[in-house]
Amino acid sequence: MLSKISGTCDNHGNAKYLLSPRDLCGLEFIPELIKAGVTSLKIEGRMKSPEYVATVTRIYRKYIDLAYDNSKPYVIDEQDKQDLLQVFNRGGFSSGHLSNDKNDKLVFEKRQNNMGIYLGKILKYNPSKGIITCKLENSIDLGDSISFENENTKYTISELMNKNGQNVKTASSLDFVSFGRMKGNIKAGDDIYKINSKTLLEQAKSSYSKEYIKQNLICNLKIKSGKEIFVEVLCPNFNKSISFTYNYIPGSAQNQPLTKEKVISQFTKTLDTPFSFIEFNIDLDDNLFLPVSILNEIRRIAIDKIKNAIIQDFKRHYLEQNKKDNEAKTITNNNIKSNYKNTTNTKISLLLNILNKELNYTLLNNIDRLYIPLKYFGNKDYFEIINTLCTKANVYIYMPTVLRQNYYEKAKTIISSSLNNFNLTGAVISHISQIDLFNNKNIDIIGNYTLNIYNSSSISELKKLSFNSITISPELDEQSIIDVLKNSPLPKELIVYGNIPVMTTNYCLLGKSNKCYTDCKHQCLTDSKFYLKDRLGMQFRFIPDNSQAITTIYNSKTTSIQYNNFNIDFTRIDILDENIDEINKIIDNVKKDIRFEGKDFTNGNLKREI
Repeated sequence: MLSKISGTCDNHGNAKYLLSPRDLCGLEFIPELIKAGVTSLKIEGRMKSPEYVATVTRIYRKYIDLAYDNSKPYVIDEQDKQDLLQVFNRGGFSSGHLSNDKNDKLVFEKRQNNMGIYLGKILKYNPSKGIITCKLENSIDLGDSISFENENTKYTISELMNKNGQNVKTASSLDFVSFGRMKGNIKAGDDIYKINSKTLLEQAKSSYSKEYIKQNLICNLKIKSGKEIFVEVLCPNFNKSISFTYNYIPGSAQNQPLTKEKVISQFTKTLDTPFSFIEFNIDLDDNLFLPVSILNEIRRIAIDKIKNAIIQDFKRHYLEQNKKDNEAKTITNNNIKSNYKNTTNTKISLLLNILNKELNYTLLNNIDRLYIPLKYFGNKDYFEIINTLCTKANVYIYMPTVLRQNYYEKAKTIISSSLNNFNLTGAVISHISQIDLFNNKNIDIIGNYTLNIYNSSSISELKKLSFNSITISPELDEQSIIDVLKNSPLPKELIVYGNIPVMTTNYCLLGKSNKCYTDCKHQCLTDSKFYLKDRLGMQFRFIPDNSQAITTIYNSKTTSIQYNNFNIDFTRIDILDENIDEINKIIDNVKKDIRFEGKDFTNGNLKREI
């Protein structure tokens, strides 16, 4: 699933949801995915209801099993698709990027939330009574929730009548019905949508309302004449045990003495608890009597005690770790002054996201490393600029985050030619697969932050792959950065200035497709600048890549942080639309470790604990 920026606008100021994707439905692709070696399917459930998760899980489980069953044809029941649409959809479903075909139905611009399934149009509306008449295109039941095309309110069907005016509980497709009482921005001709199905929600709820996964318990009991009852319970999975003496002395049996079978029968009635007794060791004297209520009470106490013991163990480990973390943070904070870095010797890395033919790059000063995006090395119109930049600093090919298969061979050719024709120092790798493009090239390899460089373990693995240095993830907070830098076996770089990408999407916002096509207007080839505006009026610059139909969207605010607390080797500056004077001013400030202030700047995640 793609993320979205709600309330975006087109270039005419019309409110649209330009990053609101239709929901991905991959049922048709399950057999192919399994054959391709996929062993796990992820269901997007963030911020969704439990009923949504239950319904989607049920249906995908059904078709995964069917794909493995060679005795049956793989045929999808349309009702299952209808159920998926009912629990959540935005303008229907999309195949996402699973198909090789061009997908111009990926995004649904009209709304960002669930629109349900189409019920029909309002034929009549009585505004004084709120009675609506329509011809159904899908079934409806009392208790279902509906909405109207010009209303954000959700209404519940509490009154449903057939064409004869008789009250009914359910109605089918093609039936003429009336329902009410509903008032708002409603009129004849408006579309009606069923947002929730009461029956489907109840079915889903019943599937998760009971505890199906239980932890196994072993029970040791001593029920002896003239003595209180001794109880011991063990939970092997959590390596926990409890024991206690129950204050009750069994009496002599008058009719039916207590048996081991009776004890086991009562103890196995764990009902909706997360436990199940699977093994018993019972030391029981003959001819004793014990009320069933006492057995039930002992079972209840035993389960409560073992549950609390497990919970307390988790709490203890959490508190111990939290204490260690706080102690480590205190030590680090106390040592910050001693780790203070002399910023006068700071080396500068400069990423030019955009090469501008109108700028005089000979005027750039005080740069050690220069990063130029791969696409410019494949365009001879920029060769002169690249040669100029090679005289100003060590120049690196900056690889895109995504390198699609159809562009891979071309990228290989561009890289090989560029290493021969330009005085290049190395490359910035943005995806681990890209290392193969630079094998045996004898150049400097930098691991970009997009390799998810969050800890020393990831850095150690990159060192094994012959990376020469790394860029720390801008998603880390201050303490996490300090921890990573402290144990890094490779030279470190930190982004201290720039508009950080918030999204890279396999979709062209201008061509409205995930692939280029001949009749596109190719606005991406113009010198125009493009922005998305969110509901707060913030503008997010985006850059389309016509070679791959990929779009990079940048943060509306510019990250600017001080770095004197960090033991880094390079400070990185990311440039978008700044001119030469502005770039030199930024470099000068960074050299002096001066942070830019104001509403247009942010320190990113630096002060946010992750």
